[in-house]
Amino acid sequence: MVDTDRLRRTLEVIEESLDAPEAAGADLAAGVYLSRYHFTRLVRAALCEPPGTFRRRLLLERAAWRLASTDDAVIDVAFDAGYAAPEAFARPFARAFGRSPSGFRAETGAAWELPAPSGVHFRPPGGLLLPTTRRSTAVDVVTSMLDHHLYLTGEIIDRLPRVDAEALDRPITLSVEGIDRSPTLRSVSARLVGQLEMWVAALQGADRVPDGGGDCPAALRRRLDVAGPQFRALIVDALSEGRAEETFIDATCDPPHTFTYGGVLAHVLTFAAVRRTLAIGALESAGVDDLGSGDPMRFVGGSGADASGIRRSSGS
Repeated sequence: MVDTDRLRRTLEVIEESLDAPEAAGADLAAGVYLSRYHFTRLVRAALCEPPGTFRRRLLLERAAWRLASTDDAVIDVAFDAGYAAPEAFARPFARAFGRSPSGFRAETGAAWELPAPSGVHFRPPGGLLLPTTRRSTAVDVVTSMLDHHLYLTGEIIDRLPRVDAEALDRPITLSVEGIDRSPTLRSVSARLVGQLEMWVAALQGADRVPDGGGDCPAALRRRLDVAGPQFRALIVDALSEGRAEETFIDATCDPPHTFTYGGVLAHVLTFAAVRRTLAIGALESAGVDDLGSGDPMRFVGGSGADASGIRRSSGS
């Protein structure tokens, strides 16, 4: 079985090396702390191409994209692809694409991707396009978003014992009108849990919202451990069965209102995102700053632990 974390780092090393086409295989292997032999075995097993072949194909795909999309001189494109002269570049390019670099540039809409057993291609302007390892649906995405919400709510509550009572009940001065009035870290955390309990009751046909059962950190954790899985099961089952637009009567409202499962999930995730952000900010103000921004990117998909803190390059 391929080590997915090591493969991910291997792909990152290869991607970074595209701007250093002279880099040797041993240099790439060292970047993932492997011998050249084990590096070759890993890449060949995972991508069905030797690392040298894989990397040369990516460099040629990038070169083809530049020829089709920019006015860069062929000699510059050749050099950046690892070739010392246009003539040395033209031969492998013609074998790969069936025409010369200049002929490729003259052809409108020419495809710059080459056949790849792994499905991994160059992604303009300077990355890699990685195919998914499994089929997914919109239900999978929103389920992951819900799982992130339940996970992060738990992480917030688990940190409440690390702050004193004054910090728990200190007013949060940055609030959002119409969501919570006079919020505190304690009240926002309680609302994150209470919102789940409220909708579980409504979805199960209750005619009143249950008494929460306490807002100290330990009580909130116990309540979340019950309401979180209940809410997830009710919503995910409905989405998986194609019942997102199915309506139900919420008898806890006075007078009763009608909602859909999809509408409930959209409401919970939207309002909870505000409350989670307020809670994380209040924790940070109290000295508990290890939750970052609460970004779901890595939880739902991606290698960025917190996309809000990633440095990005900007165009001129």
